[in-house]
Amino acid sequence: MRALRILLIVAVILGGLFVIADRVAVGFAEDEVADRLRTNEGLTTTPDVSIKGFPFLTQVAGGELDDVEVGIKDYDAATGTSGQNIRIDDLNARMRGVEFSGDYSSATAATATGSATITYAELLKAAKATTGSEPTQVVPGVTATVVGLSDGGNGKIKVTVKATVLGKELPQPVSVLSTVTVAGDTVNVKADSLPNLGIQLADGRMRTVTDFQQKIEGLPGGIKLDSVEAAKTGVDITVKGSNVNLAG
Repeated sequence: MRALRILLIVAVILGGLFVIADRVAVGFAEDEVADRLRTNEGLTTTPDVSIKGFPFLTQVAGGELDDVEVGIKDYDAATGTSGQNIRIDDLNARMRGVEFSGDYSSATAATATGSATITYAELLKAAKATTGSEPTQVVPGVTATVVGLSDGGNGKIKVTVKATVLGKELPQPVSVLSTVTVAGDTVNVKADSLPNLGIQLADGRMRTVTDFQQKIEGLPGGIKLDSVEAAKTGVDITVKGSNVNLAG
């Protein structure tokens, strides 16, 4: 009995040491991947990296991690226009089947899915870049410009327009509900109907003000836009990718 007790005590101690070693190793790996990702993507802050699954050391021995989560608070994505970026908030991605080199200098995920948010303030910049910050002449005597974007409810964006008719600014801005979609690397916002300015306007001319698009390129690791939906504080986007480069 005494020998059995000793054996059990030794087993518990060794098990505890293994857990400690495993957690130390996973912490080191998370820090290494985070630093590599920050360098590769030119991030101003170090992202959060969490390697899931236990034990970690057996995954290392197999050369592949089952599940890795990455969180980036703020990310400046390219827009396809030189010198212009769009800020993406709270980009969170979940990587599956991450193969890596022994020194963590390279890591590639078989698949990735994630989510992020583009605030209405950031999207308004895109509207102004597309339609211009100065009022657009819709027809002779009528000018209009987008002055605000907000949640319209039921997955719609509320687009607020300020207009001038025959030299007189309308006392109140007018608004329309718009549908947001994604096509490839571009977010599209299209009005469901046209704002009522009190006069008959050609559909195409008014849409030069209300409708706009925003290209989003160069997301981390080569992930791509998948879907978009209007939400309370901005547009929620989902992303996905395959053979996503985490490091190296």
